Amino acid sequence: MDRPADPQMRLIRARLPSSIDALAVETGEVPQPGPGEIQIRVRASSLNYHDYVVAAGRLRVPDGIILLSDGAGEVTAVGDGVSDVALGDPMVSRFFPHWDDGPPRREHRRDAPGDKADGFACEWAARPARAFTRAPRGYSAAEAATLTCAGVTAWRALMVDGALAAGETVLIMGSGGVSLFALQFAKAAGATVIATSSSDAKLERLAALGADHLINYRKTERWGDAAKQLTGGAGVDHVVEIGGAATLDQSMTAARVGGHIALVGILAGLAAPVTTALLMTKQLRVQGLAVGSGADHVAMTRFIEDHGIRPVIDSHFPLARLADAFRHMEAGAHFGKICIDI
Repeated sequence: MDRPADPQMRLIRARLPSSIDALAVETGEVPQPGPGEIQIRVRASSLNYHDYVVAAGRLRVPDGIILLSDGAGEVTAVGDGVSDVALGDPMVSRFFPHWDDGPPRREHRRDAPGDKADGFACEWAARPARAFTRAPRGYSAAEAATLTCAGVTAWRALMVDGALAAGETVLIMGSGGVSLFALQFAKAAGATVIATSSSDAKLERLAALGADHLINYRKTERWGDAAKQLTGGAGVDHVVEIGGAATLDQSMTAARVGGHIALVGILAGLAAPVTTALLMTKQLRVQGLAVGSGADHVAMTRFIEDHGIRPVIDSHFPLARLADAFRHMEAGAHFGKICIDI
């Protein structure tokens, strides 16, 4: 187990006005844990669209904030008052440290890493013990770091808000982290999965992961109708909607009467006209969500261990090449999570 031999560590901050090209490794003091805190030797992070918009200067954050919401590593020091964590324990960060359980509330958004508070683009972190949970057994730090945002979001979308049941049908969009976790969770729960992508090569990989039906949305413009036809005309039970307003109409077309759409992304735009008549006549439940609670994270970890689920990792970049990792994300060619080794 590493101990900080040097009082300085490497890190990357968002310096306003932030941009991908301006990202650079800096040095800062290794933080020490105070009462109720633990110190983590951060081993890995993973990229999310949220991290990208922060780094690109599209979302205003405090000047000098340490980037990246996801972090995983092992405990290297324990502050006073912490009794349920031991040195060497493998830990992974929580996106909302103040949201333990129950429905979301405004106050839960405090101290979100890489947004409202320092993230994990650093070698060492000292945060409240409640800001972490244990990593799944047998996971590497890079694998654990994929769970904080993408894994918990997919879990909440299907298993919490959607109450997914065996025999139901799930529509996923693309091959990013949330979509691939949703595919794996749905298949483990006994659901049928319809997957969409603009790439036939990616569709083949989605099939290899268990997708039952495939739709190339570039070749099939009305992919919502195509998905509905795959269910015998009834429509899908759940849609994990990552595109946003510009794709929502097709998702509503695909859904069954009384179906559930988990609106988790804004990739295709922040605002666009929505066919409210379709929403009303099909009596759809469109649920916007942002990640989930600590209880969601723990329940997901238990499910992952029970079913032997492993995250799909596209590539690894060292911390010093964080800008290159974001450019790789920007190109849209990745399949699964982009991890940062620290």
